[in-house]
Amino acid sequence: MPRKVTKSLQRVLSPDRKYNSVLVQRLINKAILDGKKSIAERAVYDALEQAAKKLDSEDPLAVFEKALKNVSPNFEVKSRRVGGANYQIPFPVEGHRRLHYAFSWLVQSARARKGIPFSQRLALEIIDAHNEAGAAFKKKEDTHKMAVANRAFAHFARS
Repeated sequence: MPRKVTKSLQRVLSPDRKYNSVLVQRLINKAILDGKKSIAERAVYDALEQAAKKLDSEDPLAVFEKALKNVSPNFEVKSRRVGGANYQIPFPVEGHRRLHYAFSWLVQSARARKGIPFSQRLALEIIDAHNEAGAAFKKKEDTHKMAVANRAFAHFARS
């Protein structure tokens, strides 16, 4: 008997106030600590402005979108038990999940840096991601390396 197909229950986000972008709103929501959205919003806006200024760009949104594109993973590995052994099976990452990883890695990497305010840490991480460097980009590269190393087990994904 075929399984019932469920509808996607993805929540529709309203765009942010300054750039009118849903992507910036999602980053703000990821950066929230202790429910303080206005503080997260201010930090993200400052970070985008600083990143654009350091990269000599007049459009902070373009810098941010390129950084997101560079950090978004194409493949991930999932653990699957086959015949008593666990295999790391590579799967393509699609849609909202790809962006979820990108936002999470950017915010985690920025939080891992210490000694300066969060807006500056996030700006540095966005600059590094734009230039294909930094901890978030390294996380993406490590994920891809794992997927490539385990591509021999890709045939288990279809069974």
